[in-house]
Amino acid sequence: MAEEMRILMRNYGKIDPLNIDDYLNAGGYKSLDKARSMSQKDLIEEVKKSGLRGRGGAGFNAGMKWNFSYSAVSDQKYVICNADEGEPGTYKDRLIMENDPQSILEGMAICGYAIGSDQGYIYCRGEYPYVVEKLNTAIQQAKEQGVLGGFNIEVRMGAGAYVCGEESALIESIEGHRGEPRFKPPFPPVIGLWGKPTIVNNVETFANIPHILEKGADWYAGIGSKSYPGTKLMTLTGDIVKRTFIEVPTDTTIRQLIFDFGGGIPEGKKFKAVQIGGTSGGFIPKSLLDTLIDFDSMAAIGATLGSGAVFVMDETRDIVDVTNRITKFFEHESCGKCSPCREGTKRMHEIVDKINNGLGSATDLDLLGRLGTVMSKACLCGLGQAAPSPVLTTLQHFRSEYTDKL
Repeated sequence: MAEEMRILMRNYGKIDPLNIDDYLNAGGYKSLDKARSMSQKDLIEEVKKSGLRGRGGAGFNAGMKWNFSYSAVSDQKYVICNADEGEPGTYKDRLIMENDPQSILEGMAICGYAIGSDQGYIYCRGEYPYVVEKLNTAIQQAKEQGVLGGFNIEVRMGAGAYVCGEESALIESIEGHRGEPRFKPPFPPVIGLWGKPTIVNNVETFANIPHILEKGADWYAGIGSKSYPGTKLMTLTGDIVKRTFIEVPTDTTIRQLIFDFGGGIPEGKKFKAVQIGGTSGGFIPKSLLDTLIDFDSMAAIGATLGSGAVFVMDETRDIVDVTNRITKFFEHESCGKCSPCREGTKRMHEIVDKINNGLGSATDLDLLGRLGTVMSKACLCGLGQAAPSPVLTTLQHFRSEYTDKL
């Protein structure tokens, strides 16, 4: 693991996450002090200059997003940390929350100062009750030490809905409503929680902020890919020797992730495919393993970086069967608000299940392709837009596995 570059995880195993003194002795909250010595405009410009882009999936420039809320005129503004980590095989946000929670609080407080907010929320998935306890302990210690100043942070728990990872559905949930996405525009940085300007960033995004303030935007911009700088936390799962997590620069290739850091495929078997970014990620064949893991390079091959989950499959895996299980997952998790997703996820699962059971036809493959293309453009939120990606990419790269079952 010598090639790892630990920025977010530099305190991993070195401090007691439930002892704020350890974090302070490691230099914690100095970045917040530095931020408060700057003007809000200069602070936002520094974050923008660093090139930090959202680590939750959309890849939007963090500083640019902050500027929207800073520029909005309102008597109240909010900062929300999206910790609704619902992707199967993903646990990178949990790692940060469990091992260095104060870094998240510091990043949120810096954002709060930048946009003029005194209230923050951490929206944590319902399956992480023990993580919520750790977060609440960290918040209480930060309050007792007075390091957050007038910035208040509260934790809110989800109820297990995958769609609440989408920022507007998350906002609806915090407000006490059913977790369903809103029509956009307006976007949350202008009209968000309770109609007020709201910044929603991922756990990993906020955890980067103190490091950027400590060492400067130019330092951060010089790490990894120019278009998507910094490091990325990746979780390696599936048919791989080392099922672990790693933090690497964003100019690392998929091949390096699997064969250098992950140790390759176990039991002498051959590599077949890898799905990156969680259940909604595209399937990547052997021919594309030299693709960089940065956001734009992944998008160029029809894949996504997303949550950083790396799910590896060896030669024994049935691609159609795996895809069938994924389509069933999305049928279950669709909130049902928009018909392209509500009907599309159901029909997509029906067709893939039919093919998987040897009852399909060539016309079903064409129908799957057309349905997936329409969903990717017509669905209201990222869930429905990304749901067809596993189907479309397996049809593109592993079509023979479908035709063999017809």
